[in-house]
Amino acid sequence: MPGLGHPERPERLTTVLGALEGAPDASWRVVPESVLPPQQDTLGVLKWVHDEDYIDSVRKASAAGSGWLDSPDCAVSEGTFTAAVAAAGLALQAGLDMANGRLWRGFVAGRPPSHHAERARARGYCFFNSVALAAEVLVQAWNRPVLIVDFDALHGNGTQHHFWFRGDVAYLSVHRWPGFPGTGAADEVGEDEGFGTTRNIPLAAGSDDEVVCAALEHGLAEIAPVVQPAAVIVSAGFDGFSDDPVGELALTESGFRRMTAAIVAAAERWSEGRILSFLEGGFTDEGLAAGALAHVEELARKEKIGTSSALAVN
Repeated sequence: MPGLGHPERPERLTTVLGALEGAPDASWRVVPESVLPPQQDTLGVLKWVHDEDYIDSVRKASAAGSGWLDSPDCAVSEGTFTAAVAAAGLALQAGLDMANGRLWRGFVAGRPPSHHAERARARGYCFFNSVALAAEVLVQAWNRPVLIVDFDALHGNGTQHHFWFRGDVAYLSVHRWPGFPGTGAADEVGEDEGFGTTRNIPLAAGSDDEVVCAALEHGLAEIAPVVQPAAVIVSAGFDGFSDDPVGELALTESGFRRMTAAIVAAAERWSEGRILSFLEGGFTDEGLAAGALAHVEELARKEKIGTSSALAVN
């Protein structure tokens, strides 16, 4: 546990799984304790997105049992390393399952979150970048590009930096600006082979459903035809809710539903509907539950997926 009063608390998962338990029409299946790859396999693949010395620093900080790593917002406990590796293991397994045709669409509810984690630095409650890991699994398995869509209220600096010079993984983010972590300006577009495959749409604090959703829809319309992704990966942060202490946006349940519908439409157009979504932020029980439920309901709409029980929730 990260400590009393820390926003990124274990109860976040209880809230999400409670909200998603028992789909009334069996349109999704909750797997509360998914089988994980062996820890050593996950650690081996984590070297694709993190330096080996950094992985060891997370291990050592966790073994110390208290304190923080790299920045005060990344509090550690004896269970931090195990939890962070398990979250990465979920991403690895989901990526492998999609690559091998066993999973077509899924929402992975793991913690700690991931999109702030840099290659050699913990930041913003994030230790290992599960989203980047899943993207690497799919790109290396298929040798085809993927698109990461990030609608967390805070910019995913770690994910952006992982693929800054790459043309095979595109990154689209809508987020509050200015604010933590200080990245995500509109002129940050990637370099070398990655030039043009990063698209940031910074928005003012207080932006509501219409502003945020229109921005995401516009960004998708711009970048998806360029990338033509084989799969869409989502950093699904629900800290944009109006009552969230972190996000400072004014989104409602309807906004998260509309953004998800736009992502689904893009995936249907370019990726045969394949989507892997990962829980990022969201720090009030009400907003987290309502946002996650709206997101999963839209991912699992039968008229969009054409079959029941097609969405797995881990």
